[in-house]
Formats: sequence, structure tokens, C-alpha cells
Amino acid sequence: MQSSESSKSTSNNRGSWLRSTAVNVCRAALALTFVVSGFVKAVDPIGTQYKIRDYLTAWGLESLNADWLTLMGSIALSTVEFFIGIMFVFAIRRRLVSKLTVAVVTAMTLLTVWIYIADPISDCGCFGDAFTLTNGETLAKNIVLLVAAVVVALSPLDMVRLLSRSTQWIVINYTVVFILAVSGYSLYYLPQFDFRPYHVGADIRKGMEIPEGAEQPEFETTFILEKNGERKEFTLDNYPDSTWTFVDSKTVQTKAGYVPPIHDFSITTVEGEEDITEEVLADKGYTLMLVSPHLEQADDIHFDEINRINDYASDYSYRFICLTASSRKAINRWRDRTGAEYPFAITDETTLKTIIRSNPGLVLLHDGRIEGKWSHNALPDVTPETPAIDRGGLGISTTNDTGTVVALLLWFVVPLSLLTLADRFWAWTKWVRRKSTPET
Repeated sequence: MQSSESSKSTSNNRGSWLRSTAVNVCRAALALTFVVSGFVKAVDPIGTQYKIRDYLTAWGLESLNADWLTLMGSIALSTVEFFIGIMFVFAIRRRLVSKLTVAVVTAMTLLTVWIYIADPISDCGCFGDAFTLTNGETLAKNIVLLVAAVVVALSPLDMVRLLSRSTQWIVINYTVVFILAVSGYSLYYLPQFDFRPYHVGADIRKGMEIPEGAEQPEFETTFILEKNGERKEFTLDNYPDSTWTFVDSKTVQTKAGYVPPIHDFSITTVEGEEDITEEVLADKGYTLMLVSPHLEQADDIHFDEINRINDYASDYSYRFICLTASSRKAINRWRDRTGAEYPFAITDETTLKTIIRSNPGLVLLHDGRIEGKWSHNALPDVTPETPAIDRGGLGISTTNDTGTVVALLLWFVVPLSLLTLADRFWAWTKWVRRKSTPET
């Protein structure tokens, strides 16, 4: 009898251990996914805003594409995702968070099913520009996350808590404040991490190269011809004789090929409509590019600083040019409003939005390589005494992702780690005191 009960107890313990292990493995997967997804969106809220606009356009909801609305949606999305991830890390409000996660991941999965079938956009934007997934990969990822969320929701109390209930409010508030601060910093200045092909240090010409032997895209052209009132479609292989009359043609890509990271970069002068892309990229000197996708929406508060930088460039014979996708009318209005004396050139709107997350923003180019980037809120200060760029002018500093990571660790990971240690130490001392107190 005792042997049977002992065996049953062992079996129950093993089952409990397996269940707890499964729940905490799923919890870790959800925590990692939501923290990374929320953080990379928070460091580039404008990029997420662009993706939200793509979705709204695909749904025919262009009326909701107002800047303030899509930007608030971007910040809210990153905050919620990061918040859920941290709640899983510390196992805070386990029942509520697990149910909320099932609802969120279910909605995400249904959305990606539609994306996979309809293919309205090529990248869901789940991880911003940090990681690009195909629509099929996105659907597979969300199915796995949905399974993990259901496993956790079935037994949320098996998640091991890292903090006492009395301390959890600190993590909740600190997490929200921190991720909102990250978004705010990125909006005012520039993203702390630049995952785009136009990051500081990138060589634009190399980014446009197609490696030798790379797979080329394939296309098939179909010709629509008519004869005696009858229309038929033909390919080059079965193209008919001259008795058929050409009506139309259509070309479809049948096989994807290698697409270089930078494939839409071109500069065309406004005045002469001359392509000067190669001239700018091959310039061994310095080129300062004021980038503004839409001058109509550009912040013109800092035009005095921009004009001083233009004068500085002129003093040292540097090229200064404004790249925009705006019309000539908008360009002339900007000139009248700011007194701009620098030349303007036309570049693709999407390319300009990808180059820098600021309207306008300043980019320093040297021999085709991006040497520096500045938001209009943090333009370099120049005076008549400012030295040449190669002598320290403009205060160029190389990007240091390691330093940024260390700063984020010091501001978020370290404080919460110390809090966790202090909380666990306090819980241990309470347990020791309780054990050492004699029963009465």
C-alpha cells in the first residue's frame, strides 16, 4: 500500500515538474520575443509609424493615416509589447498577463494569416528593421507563440516569480517610464540603434553592388493580341504572325533574385534634371546633405542653424545639397520661408525616409561613406572659428553601439537586477527569522 502511494506521489511530482518546466520554457520564449519586438520598435518609432501606415493603406483606411494618430499607435504598440515581455520575465500578474497574451497573439496570428494569403506587404514589421521575416516565417513564428501562450495560460501559477508582490509595482512603473523614455529620445534625436542600410559607417556604393554570381530575378512577359475580334494571350515562345494586332502586354516576376540593401538611391537636380548620383558618391571631399522627404511637413524652426552650416560648407568648399521628394512649388516656398541659398535635388521619398528619421535631418557623406547623421533638434554648432571637418569640425564621433548597450544596461537591467537581489535577500531574511522564532 505504501509502495503504491509512494509510486503515485513520485509520478505526480514528475508530472508537476514537467508541467512547470514546459510553462517556464514557454514563458522565456514569450518574454524574449515581446521584449525584443517592443524594444526595436521603441528605438525607431517613426519606422513603426510607417509600417502602421502601410497596414492602414492595405485595409483602405487612409483616413486614419494622420501623423499624430499613427505615431501614438506606434508608441503604444512598442510600450505594450515591451511591458508584456517584462511582466513575463518577472512573472508579474501571472493570470492577467497570460490571458492578455493569448488575446494579443491570437489577434497577431489572424493578422498574419491574412498577410500570408493576401500578401499586401512584404514584411510584417514585427521586429522593425532589426530582423526581416517573410510572411510565411511570420505566420510560423506566431503559431509557435500562440501555442506557448496557451501553455502558459493553462497553468500561469507555475511561472516562477522573481519578486514579492509588494515590490512588483516598482517594476511595472519603471518599465513603462523607461520604454516611453526610449521612444521619446529616439523621436527627439535619432534611433539609438540604426538597423537600416544607411547607418553611420555604411558605404552607399557597396550597398548598391550586386555580388558576382548572385541569383538574378526572372520575369515573364505576356502579350495580349487581337484578330477578327478575338483576343488571346501569347508569350515570346508562341508569338503569332503579323496578322494579329498588338493590344497590351504585362510582365510578371516569376522568380525572386538578389536585391542589394540599397537599390533606390539616386539624386537628380531640380534645375537641370541631371542625375548626379555618381558624382556625389565619388566625391573625395565632404558632402553635407539636408534630407527632407516632404518640405511641406519639415520643421523650419532651426533654419538659421541650417543656413550657418551651409555657410560653413561654403567656406571650406564642401558640397551642401538638400535632398527632397517635394514639388518645385514646395521647394520655392521653403526657400522663401527660410532664406535657403543651397541647391535642391530630388530623391525617392521612401529612400529619404529610410536614410534618416528626422525631417529635416543632416547627413555627412565622404567618398560615398556616411560619416555622420544629425536630427534637426541636435544639429552641429558652427561658428566662423569652427575648424575643417578633418580637423575636428562638426564634432563627428563614430557610432558606438557597445556604449549604447552599456548605457541601457545601466539604466534598466542593473536597477531591476539590484531590486530583484534586494527583494530576494529580504524574503530570505524573513524566512530565516520565521524559522528561528520558537513556536509558542
